[in-house]
Amino acid sequence: MSALFTPFDLGPVRLPNRIVVSPMCQYSADDGSASDWHFQHLPSLGMSGAGLVMTEATHVERHGRITHGCLGLYSDSNEAALARLMAATRRVSPRETRFGVQLAHAGRKGSATRPWEGGMPLAADQDPWRTVAPSALPFNAGWQTPDALDAGGIERIIVAFVSAAQRAVRIGFDVVELHCGHGYLLHQFYSPLANQRTDQWGGSPENRARIILTIAERVRAVLPAHIALGARITGTDWAEGGVTIDDAVHLATSLKSLGLDYVDVTGGFVVPPSGIPFGPGFQAPLAAQVRREAAIATRAVGGITDPIQANAIIERGDADMVALARAFLADPRWGWRAADALGDDVTYPPQYLRAKGVFGPG
Repeated sequence: MSALFTPFDLGPVRLPNRIVVSPMCQYSADDGSASDWHFQHLPSLGMSGAGLVMTEATHVERHGRITHGCLGLYSDSNEAALARLMAATRRVSPRETRFGVQLAHAGRKGSATRPWEGGMPLAADQDPWRTVAPSALPFNAGWQTPDALDAGGIERIIVAFVSAAQRAVRIGFDVVELHCGHGYLLHQFYSPLANQRTDQWGGSPENRARIILTIAERVRAVLPAHIALGARITGTDWAEGGVTIDDAVHLATSLKSLGLDYVDVTGGFVVPPSGIPFGPGFQAPLAAQVRREAAIATRAVGGITDPIQANAIIERGDADMVALARAFLADPRWGWRAADALGDDVTYPPQYLRAKGVFGPG
């Protein structure tokens, strides 16, 4: 058996293999509630051969969304729709497949149009909303200047994450993940490029991490022991003066001490991207250093598309899991192809066994 297809215990959750479908925004929800699009999208990924399938970024406040089309978990309607979606997805997925929800808040990168509509701030006639951030610094020229959160606003955000986690428990997710990367609110607090506060929520790395660690501690407290908790963190901002890999190691170590089971190590996008060295597995070395120095289960992400490449990352010990996004959009059966390429096996739905070479009448 290849390293990629060995089982892995993600804290209390047994994964059948090391392949993870990375969270991928679909921008197709109705006021945060899953739509018909999601009912074809997520069940398809559920039968992809991946051991763990993550939902797209699922926002904890209505005004914490990136766009009007972003998925949310801030209302009873959101919860009911996501519960129906997950029930349908589990019915068509292999029994051993596990599912996770990524909880997020867009912060200053919210109130934007969908990517295929330009991905720019909403105009006055497009129902924009006031955005919030650690400091009143816009993401880029032409973007809204966010309101700097006061103490009450910070507490509201923390409570929103906890409330969304409680909804996730009721829905029955196996894994809960906090989105602390890609320039969204929790990353904004951690990065000196977005956080210029001088109070307890800014300045030193410990203060900049305070909101992340507070949310992690409170969310862990409301999750039953059988649910794994992790975080997507930033390994580097790929920009001078931003988060470094040493910061990431420190944050991962702190999260482990609070009972988190893993970190997913990504990078960039707290400021407009420039000079990011995109390429095959370009962020895997970040995951490797965090895994080695923080001694926490680690997921690599970024430019991973080939089964041989993915297997090598696990074999080398650079990460315990690999997350793929675009590869699964291009081929929702990527896990099946990977098993073929590596001489391994995955569970096919019986209706699709002919794709495996098992033929019958009809």
